[in-house]
Amino acid sequence: MAEFTGERVIPGHVDVDLFNEHMARYAFAARLARGKRTLDAGCGAGYGSAELARAALNVVGIDSAPGAIEYARANYPLPNLTFEQASCEALPHADGSFDLIVAFEVIEHLADWSRFLREARRTLAPNGQFIVSTPNKLYYAESRGTGGANPFHVHEFEFEEFRDELRAVFPHVSLYLENHVEGVAFQPYEAGNTVEVRVDSSAAPPDESHFFVAVCAHRPQIGNPAFVYVPRAANVLRERERHIGLLEEELSRKDGWLETAKNELARLQQEHEAQTEDLNRSNRWAEDLNQELAARRVRVAELQEELARDQRNAREVAEGYAAKVRDLEGDIREKTQWAIDLETSLKADVARQTADLVRAVEALHDTEKELDDRTAWARRLEAEAQALQRQVTLFHESRWVKLGRKVGLGPAFPAS
Repeated sequence: MAEFTGERVIPGHVDVDLFNEHMARYAFAARLARGKRTLDAGCGAGYGSAELARAALNVVGIDSAPGAIEYARANYPLPNLTFEQASCEALPHADGSFDLIVAFEVIEHLADWSRFLREARRTLAPNGQFIVSTPNKLYYAESRGTGGANPFHVHEFEFEEFRDELRAVFPHVSLYLENHVEGVAFQPYEAGNTVEVRVDSSAAPPDESHFFVAVCAHRPQIGNPAFVYVPRAANVLRERERHIGLLEEELSRKDGWLETAKNELARLQQEHEAQTEDLNRSNRWAEDLNQELAARRVRVAELQEELARDQRNAREVAEGYAAKVRDLEGDIREKTQWAIDLETSLKADVARQTADLVRAVEALHDTEKELDDRTAWARRLEAEAQALQRQVTLFHESRWVKLGRKVGLGPAFPAS
């Protein structure tokens, strides 16, 4: 179901006087819709389109709100009535498509309302009529008082501006003033066939009127009759009594709200006093805390100064250590180079000594071989000498030698 926002009229969800105010405009237009192709621009919930469809050949209702079109299609399924979602500033229809175009309480909602007027002129047949209404800016500014501007309206019109803007687009404009007036009706209990209406003639002041209604056309129009709409619920006194009753109920509710608000205010005042005491305690605690923080800030400053001194001392010590490290590194580099040189020298000496040792070992091997050879030679000589000694001994022991010595013959030999 479409939602009543306070601006779009939903049947059964608004005050009966407000609904009659809107239906009166459609009743005004329905007299001119007989047998015509009709467009309801800004159709809203569709109730007015349905009213026009009772007399028109066919009716197309357009609105930019999807929810409104959905509601209209669901609640007014008539054979000669269709609903389309479209913008009034860009009508999706060919030139001269409609004999009657109505736009009730639409123009003030449009940002480019002058473009809508041009679109209405384009789609209006040569003999067609365009009926447009808008609220009186001066009247509603006064009636709203301090409530401010209507948030749903983009541009509101005074009478002269409304008339001049219409005449700038349409060559023929007939203007009407719509007012929700008090009247006295005499209705037969059994319905009759005629209606007589008396409207006292007087100059109607536009600035005091509720709404402006204009019938625009490409060609001159005949007649300028007054129109009176008497709705089915037209007992003004009864409606006023109901309205007064509603106001009294609302006043009673507001009195209850006021009493509740007073009680709530008293409770809030008590809470405020308690909160004030809590706040005072908190402020005292905060003051103590501030003093403590001030003392701690002084201590922090002292610690920061001590830290700065320690950091300076540490930097000096670190610089001394760095210098000592640099000296040690230089000494280490020198000793490392000395060790490298010594290692190189030792490696050379070892290599030389190793070569000498190899040669000495080779000489020793040669000497050992020569010694072995000489030992073998000496042993051979000794064996030969022993053999000779045995031969000499045998020779001395020979009887022939002994006989020769006795006789003084033979060589003389040593005793051994």
